[in-house]
Amino acid sequence: MLITVEGLDGAGKTTLIAGLARELGATVLREPGGVELSERIRTLVSDPSVRVDARAEALLFAAARAQLVAERLSPLLASGATVLLDRFVDSSLAYQGGGRELGVEAIRALNEFATGGLRPDRTLLLRIEPAAGLARIADRSADRLEQAGGEFFARVAQTYDELAAADPDRYVVLDATQPPDTVLAHALAALR
Repeated sequence: MLITVEGLDGAGKTTLIAGLARELGATVLREPGGVELSERIRTLVSDPSVRVDARAEALLFAAARAQLVAERLSPLLASGATVLLDRFVDSSLAYQGGGRELGVEAIRALNEFATGGLRPDRTLLLRIEPAAGLARIADRSADRLEQAGGEFFARVAQTYDELAAADPDRYVVLDATQPPDTVLAHALAALR
């Protein structure tokens, strides 16, 4: 089973994933990352000193994703493992498709190719207002995407909401402003 966790920066994905991993005994992977090539791409796309065109950004994320699927994700799923994935295609749909205004369908087609059509069984969307999410992470150094500004994050949040509304059988929307134990309990209930 592939369970993805999505949401804006500062929504609490890392905290939720740690709790889910404990409860479900699942393998945890992150995006971009999880394998050497993807980790190198992560370093590149996160670096605020590097100028990256929006289309190049989308292609880099798709390349990192393709390598993760081929090298780790597909073999794990084929072995019967439950995998918790910190971000997946929906992040690109929201961040590059919506936030960068490249278009959700264009980014969907690119990622369909990158993943060979792999789709999550369930997606947990941690819903938080952009300003609240960014306030939670204000004490750490902002990466390149986190520096994109309020209008960018408003578009990302709106795109996430539209994706969830269009696919209610896969998405579970969780209120990320609730205490972490409450969010975890709601996530577990939705998964069971």
